[in-house]
Amino acid sequence: MKLDILAFASHPDDAELGCVGTLMAHKALGKKIGVVDLTRGELGTRGTIETRAQEAADSAKILGLDARENLGLADGFFKNDEEHQRIVIQAIRKYQPEIVLMNAIHDRHPDHGRGSALVSESCFYSGLRRINTYTSEGEEQEAWRPKAVYHYIQDRMITPDLVVDITPYWEKKVEAISAFKTQFFTPASADSTEPSTYISSPEFMRFIEARALELGHAIGVTYGEGFTRERFLGVKNLFDLI
Repeated sequence: MKLDILAFASHPDDAELGCVGTLMAHKALGKKIGVVDLTRGELGTRGTIETRAQEAADSAKILGLDARENLGLADGFFKNDEEHQRIVIQAIRKYQPEIVLMNAIHDRHPDHGRGSALVSESCFYSGLRRINTYTSEGEEQEAWRPKAVYHYIQDRMITPDLVVDITPYWEKKVEAISAFKTQFFTPASADSTEPSTYISSPEFMRFIEARALELGHAIGVTYGEGFTRERFLGVKNLFDLI
């Protein structure tokens, strides 16, 4: 299935926190959207591989994703090397996205910056026809390079190069985040007996909203998601920026 926008995430729930409002905004414009999770998040303090997989599937339904898959790389120990790049290249060529969204360039969790670099380099190499990759059926894939790549902003504040208005999709974004009930605070998880973590507190969810409010305020709307770019943005019409 060809997608218009494909978001990569080092862990299930990274995309929900960083960029699903933007995905939904473009879904409303008739674009096809998807998420590829690099790892299963098996090193997480709370939940299991099985519960996180179910939560990712539940979130995908809430978001109306056209595709979601998990590459099964080793949480905490995947590398930005040829072996892993070829796996990511296969995913890029499979979905042939025009735009790729990926983790923050650097962040509190080391996997985020490393996943960002892995996907960024793979997007370039995916366009080289002499790098051979194959489908699960053994058919050779065509070279494909996305037209644009952007990095969403996660725990650490990074000054964005662009902000997307996600105001109409804020409640749905919160619902998608809350689908990861083993990871984040919800009224249903208030009595959980699992260990408390940085992201499982009510304060963390308030922080997520505060960040979205701050980014939205910067562009004169209620809620926003910010992204950094790798190259200059270009337009033919200044009115496209209004």
